[in-house]
Amino acid sequence: MSSSVRKSPASIQESPAGAVLTIHVQPKASKTEYAGVHGAALKFRVAAPPVEGAANEALCAHLAERFGLPKKAVVLLSGQGSRHKRVLLTGVSAQRVKDLFASI
Repeated sequence: MSSSVRKSPASIQESPAGAVLTIHVQPKASKTEYAGVHGAALKFRVAAPPVEGAANEALCAHLAERFGLPKKAVVLLSGQGSRHKRVLLTGVSAQRVKDLFASI
């Protein structure tokens, strides 16, 4: 496991429905990608602007693609208008998330 994910255990939590990620989003980036850890959150750069939910949609679409999930399986739990968000990956274990980000 990479040290960046290991340093931030609160950023990935197990729930009965799946893994809950604490995420810090940087909108209007050159591309959408995982960018390491920001405090106690996973950091993602998102190409979309923070206008009319575009950045949220881009983040959820990126996570769905990365985990092979339908878009409806990625649920924004909180932070609709904030850079700090909590996202549920339905049916995905916290360990699978840690393993994936450790390989990046």
